[in-house]
Amino acid sequence: EINVNGLNRFPLSRLMNNEIRCDYFTKYKQTWPPQKPVESLFPEGTDGPVGQIMEHPHDFNRKRISDAEKKMQDKLHTDMYRKVRIASECHRQVRRWAQTWIKPGILLTDMCEAIENKNRELVAENGLKAGVGFPTGCSLDYVAAHYTPNTGDTTRLGYDNVMKIDFGTQIDGRIIDSAWTVAFNPKFDPLLEAVKAATNAGVKAAGIGVRLCDIGEEIQEVMESHEVEIDGKVYPIKCCRNLNGHSIGPYQIHAGKSVPIVKGGEATKMEEGEFYAIETFGSTGRGYVVDGLECSHYMKAFDAPHIPLRMPAAKRLLSHINRTFGTLAFCRRWLEREDGGSFTVHKNNGKQTRYLGALKNLCDVGIVNAYPPLCDIKGCYVAQYEHTILLRPTCKEVLSRGDDY
Repeated sequence: EINVNGLNRFPLSRLMNNEIRCDYFTKYKQTWPPQKPVESLFPEGTDGPVGQIMEHPHDFNRKRISDAEKKMQDKLHTDMYRKVRIASECHRQVRRWAQTWIKPGILLTDMCEAIENKNRELVAENGLKAGVGFPTGCSLDYVAAHYTPNTGDTTRLGYDNVMKIDFGTQIDGRIIDSAWTVAFNPKFDPLLEAVKAATNAGVKAAGIGVRLCDIGEEIQEVMESHEVEIDGKVYPIKCCRNLNGHSIGPYQIHAGKSVPIVKGGEATKMEEGEFYAIETFGSTGRGYVVDGLECSHYMKAFDAPHIPLRMPAAKRLLSHINRTFGTLAFCRRWLEREDGGSFTVHKNNGKQTRYLGALKNLCDVGIVNAYPPLCDIKGCYVAQYEHTILLRPTCKEVLSRGDDY
């Protein structure tokens, strides 16, 4: 059983700054466990909870932090900045709360539903205007990404698992995408430390005018300088070379630019005003992922063509997806909730039944894309850390940074 209202206020998994309490947000007059919508903690007209501020790298950016014109440009976006900071604070509060009860033995379905329900509560779920950014990933061991339990999945978390928890929040389509790795066995510490250091190297290297390929080179250099000994065997830690960070647009989790985690990528440059998810994956396996396992993640194509649908069930399901998720990612579990994925939109009359044929039809014609779990070789371990950054005119703001990672 998950005890979400327990007395424990410290993280239970490793390398989470375990001496720091998880209830930092009580300084904002939030409750423990957190229950108040995060927006109510930061009065209208205030900046909201500002993320970690870093200077843009390289000499050609040195003047930005003090440039009067750039400061004026910053002021024009105050309202949007406040929204993304509130979404980021929602992510921080949900994850810090979850870290106090995620432990070996819990059912992954229960864990994901608890995280998603708390996310909806704190972001004040409001249909497409505010809610969960995408399904809660809880990929285990050799599975790198895009796994969340489907209904009936009885997988439980074990002491020797390496679990990547990747979830998102969104306000007005501005998605905060951040992830960390849960492990309980200290033998995995070097793997987690390598990936965390690689992600931080990527965050440090990113900035206006920086080439995407240069960031990949920095990440790879840090990641692959590490190794890990597991059960008497030493493994080099490899970047998963076909996984990337990505630019993020409104209601678009992958907005077109990819941030490689190995050298040799595109020479395209980052630009002012862009949002990026900087994420890295380190593996004890081959460092290359392929599709595998049963699919749970789906998303309507951002530029989905208008295609006449013959199947009435497919028309109905597409209407439900448009109203409930738009172009945000969703999972089968959400379709099967009483509210169909949004209480605001459907109350308790949104549940979809016998929809798999319709969903397959939407995928076959290219309106919806399926995103099956991404797997390295069985028996290996993959870890992940991820942050969302905003390239402001004056500085770089690491929106999702917390005292945990």
